[in-house]
Amino acid sequence: MSHQGKRRGEDGIGAVIDFLLANARLVLGVGGAAVLGIATLAVKRLIERAGKPLDGEKSDQKLMDSWEELSLVSASPKLLKKGIEGVVMKQIVAATKAHKAELNKSSEVPEKPNSKVKRQQLCVTLQERLQHYYQSHAVLSVEDVNKAQQQALDICTEIQGFLHTKHPDMPLGEMHLGGSLVDDFQVVAADHACLLVPLQIEDSLWQLIPGEDTILGNPQFWMVRRLNLEYFPRGRSFWDKYSVGGYLSSRLIVEVLNKTVMETMNWPSLSSTLDCVVRPVLGSQELKLEVLNQKSHLFISILPTVQLNDTVLTAQLEVTGNFDNLWYQSFYTAETTKLAELDGVDGGVRKKCVKILKTVCRSSPSLRRLSGQHLTNVVLHLSDKESDWTEAALADRFQQAIAEIIGYLEVGCLPSYFKQTVNLLSEFKEEEIDEMGFLLYCAVSEPEMLLQA
Repeated sequence: MSHQGKRRGEDGIGAVIDFLLANARLVLGVGGAAVLGIATLAVKRLIERAGKPLDGEKSDQKLMDSWEELSLVSASPKLLKKGIEGVVMKQIVAATKAHKAELNKSSEVPEKPNSKVKRQQLCVTLQERLQHYYQSHAVLSVEDVNKAQQQALDICTEIQGFLHTKHPDMPLGEMHLGGSLVDDFQVVAADHACLLVPLQIEDSLWQLIPGEDTILGNPQFWMVRRLNLEYFPRGRSFWDKYSVGGYLSSRLIVEVLNKTVMETMNWPSLSSTLDCVVRPVLGSQELKLEVLNQKSHLFISILPTVQLNDTVLTAQLEVTGNFDNLWYQSFYTAETTKLAELDGVDGGVRKKCVKILKTVCRSSPSLRRLSGQHLTNVVLHLSDKESDWTEAALADRFQQAIAEIIGYLEVGCLPSYFKQTVNLLSEFKEEEIDEMGFLLYCAVSEPEMLLQA
């Protein structure tokens, strides 16, 4: 393809893009304009890719493939959360079809007699691809999971005993493992575990303050207030020494555990006892251990928790930042329990769908910020809309979940299933949302592209 021809193609679609951007809010409204932002980003990147063929690939064929993909993406607005209707999609589709037709005239290659038959033989359904991907990528071996759990439990026992020796008066509940490794939500590799350290606080001396009532007004960042100081002065509770301004400090709790456990335990001796290398991860706000042996690599996060009634708060400085007295509200147990309950009632594949999506996101640099929490909440919300979660409906639900994620990215908000005021996308940067939106937008028409890893 000549340089002049390529520029002519770019100018034609470029004019469409300029028109769309200029009239987006007028034609579509604010919500539609957000959709269009992702759509036009996809258009621009496809054009850029068409103009830069890979080594050994003909420019004509590369550009034709890009217009084909754009046409497919543009032709599927009904799958999107908000949809793109009327003049917008008509102009994009018309432009792409025109250039595709022009390219077809100069790039037709005779098809071999039996090539169509071979292509049909190689073709499998999305349902079959998902089942294969699940078994080959998402499902972990029982041996690997048991080994990782046993290592984590052995280290848990050692830490519990050491803490009891150093601080015999510290009121702690029974330390235990939690998280995806225990609940069979871990994918790709059994490489991370969570050690929960429950702080036993007196409900007559401490009160949990909802995030909406704190100075930040963030519904997911709570505080723990000391009560009844006039009747029960400081010192009545063991945890008074870790309070600042009348509030239990998550930072001081993390610091005392860091000093007592991470900096004081004899890790070389423990490594020798457990026949593996156990060492603290340095340079992180998290309390994290690294466990190494010849065949595995495991990270263990140590997580202080506070619970009163059904509210579970965790000390996660990497999330709460420089605010010493903030605690992060965790919905993990409620989310995984709800998912299991729904699947238990109808024998559904909600958990399998989450694990496939989680594997896809973990395997893609562009989607890695989408965690199990995000994906579990997407599937829980989708369960309120769709009742069919049978094995046969897996492909449909998977495609629907992709469209739902795009919809949440478009508006920059994914409400927590158990607390609608919590936006699980609030920490995402605009560039991250654009990148995730672009990839998923392209996958609407061809979801198999997400299963290539």
